[in-house]
Amino acid sequence: MRLETNRPPTLANDQLPSLATRRGRFAAWIDLIFVDHGFLRLAYLNLHRVGGEMWRAAQPAPADFRRLAADKGIRTVVNLRGGRDLGGLALEEEACRALGIALVELPFRTRVAPAKETIREAAALFDRIAYPALMHCKSGADRSGFAGALYLILKEGRSAAEAEHQLSLRYGHLKASRAGILDAFLERYRTEGEANGLSLLDWVETRYDPARLQAAFKPQRLASWLVDRVLKRE
Repeated sequence: MRLETNRPPTLANDQLPSLATRRGRFAAWIDLIFVDHGFLRLAYLNLHRVGGEMWRAAQPAPADFRRLAADKGIRTVVNLRGGRDLGGLALEEEACRALGIALVELPFRTRVAPAKETIREAAALFDRIAYPALMHCKSGADRSGFAGALYLILKEGRSAAEAEHQLSLRYGHLKASRAGILDAFLERYRTEGEANGLSLLDWVETRYDPARLQAAFKPQRLASWLVDRVLKRE
């Protein structure tokens, strides 16, 4: 997954499975429910309010989008997974279009130090989307947590310490795994940037070194195996 920076965030329609035929639609549902582990999310969507009018969740099914529109008034969905060839994303696009919900894409990576451009794009997106909004990834644990933390810092002016709570075992996030690089990013900003009076964007532009952060981060093998091999997080 990579962040598209030369165009407004949007799902890559030409990469999505076709829903025009019964076979294509059936394949999309099989992919969503079984291949993408959607059967687990039928019982628990990992839906939580981040703050203000921003929500976070795991990958919703079409019925979830309808409930979110009716119950939460969701006007924008931010897909943190990217426009890949997944049936759930084709169904998501169809559901959002039918409900009049804006669907935008902000792909995040969870196993490497966040790129500077990712932080810039997140800041710009939070300023331009319509609220209430929902951000989601596959499981609602790592990317949704990091995006939630960025939202609190960039949009609501919260402290890094407050934002760090978005990356928690409560949501299924394992700090000791390779996804803990996201925790390391927030901790580094708190000690190197915020402690010196720098905003997140100023710190990213002037002092943040992704390569240095990555080199210093040491994940635990067991936690990484659990996240990558058992839970099959992206």
